[in-house]
Amino acid sequence: MRALVTALRTLTILPVPGREADPLAAALPSFPLVGALLGTLLAGVSRGMLHVAPGWALGAAVATTVAEVALTGGLHLDGLADAADSLGAGGDREKALAVMKDSRVGAFGVMAVGCALLLKVAAYTEIATAPGTWSALCGAFVASRLTMVHLSAFLPYARAEGGIGGAFVAGARKGHYAAALGLAVVLCALAGPGALCLLAAGVALSCIAARWCNRRFGGVTGDLLGACAELVLLALLMAAAVVAARFGAWPAWSAAAP
Repeated sequence: MRALVTALRTLTILPVPGREADPLAAALPSFPLVGALLGTLLAGVSRGMLHVAPGWALGAAVATTVAEVALTGGLHLDGLADAADSLGAGGDREKALAVMKDSRVGAFGVMAVGCALLLKVAAYTEIATAPGTWSALCGAFVASRLTMVHLSAFLPYARAEGGIGGAFVAGARKGHYAAALGLAVVLCALAGPGALCLLAAGVALSCIAARWCNRRFGGVTGDLLGACAELVLLALLMAAAVVAARFGAWPAWSAAAP
């Protein structure tokens, strides 16, 4: 239970009683479970909005986006902004890490967050009106949270002086990733075949992200964990939206799935 408490406190703003996991990295296998919880809550927001205002898909999408930002505290968007500023500044690895550590948000960060929010609204608009909303959101959020476990377990921490996320990365082991992956498979299998496809795509994207982080930064930081999770989530949401638009529904075990 301590692992789940730490995972919830790390990835959401939900008030959770209990003691923290020791070491913090012991919470990593619980990250996919938090992703499933977020996907379920956001599917409820989307469906609830459509129940109140039938046919208003855009309203449901905006409400879902706002709810996501509120539930996560904008943590991953902040990482995306810092990573975008770092890339926009150019320079060698040391300069990139220094820019990323700066708490101020620059033009590249603002543009990255703005584009991310617009893409999410577009994706949520299409997903909201297609049967299987819960399956699509569950798969996308489970896979994106698994991305952080992947990067933590297979990459070193990029800053010698430590920083946010350092405790997770320093204590992460491949066994943590194996446990998280197993849990993610179970959760997505319950959500449906489409969710399993999103998980497979998420794992592939995680491998690409890990290789890029290692080549560009020599490892991973807390900001990069958040940024990569956010980019994987965006890619999977857009893929789910394309499938929903093309076929009119998201693949689920039951045609009556919410």
